[in-house]
Amino acid sequence: MGVYPQLLELLIEHFKQLSGVGEKTAERYALSLIDLDETELKDFSESISLIKQTFQKCTICGHLSESDICSICKDETRNDNLICVVENYKSVFMFEKTAKFKGKYHVLGGLISPIDGINPEDLNIAPLVNRCKDKKMELIIALKPTIEGDTTTLYLKKILEKYNLKITRLSYGIPVGADIDYLDVLTLERAILDRKEVE
Repeated sequence: MGVYPQLLELLIEHFKQLSGVGEKTAERYALSLIDLDETELKDFSESISLIKQTFQKCTICGHLSESDICSICKDETRNDNLICVVENYKSVFMFEKTAKFKGKYHVLGGLISPIDGINPEDLNIAPLVNRCKDKKMELIIALKPTIEGDTTTLYLKKILEKYNLKITRLSYGIPVGADIDYLDVLTLERAILDRKEVE
């Protein structure tokens, strides 16, 4: 028999499914719900229930959006000829926190990893190629410096080198193996400014 009532045990297990949440944090979250008043609890549960109904992938860049086209792709003040290629929507949010990047994004939805069964055709690559055709532009490859990140970077360079592109990557001020989603804003800002051409 568990320490907590069955419903609390269930809540703890659900919270543990969230990224970065361990046993103790999950327990704190579950117990905190008990202290919310009925209105707060209802608002909280409604917000969660709306996630899947509300969010979709932007049809242009693949970023998280509440409509067919995300607010960044709609923004005409941003540079259409500067695209930052990232692994997932969490990376977009990290770059946006720097308030320094004025281009647009392309979300791959993962990295090439044959050992995990993830191949180029499983990623959001074909729309990126279409965005690059007949344009003079710069692509910033902003993927984590791991084997999977490097493999994906080299693959993108190979399939895009026939187009009129400048392909750069973030500077290596980023620690090897670091996850871009968890970098501090200053490090990420510096990495954008010091980006290098992919060779």
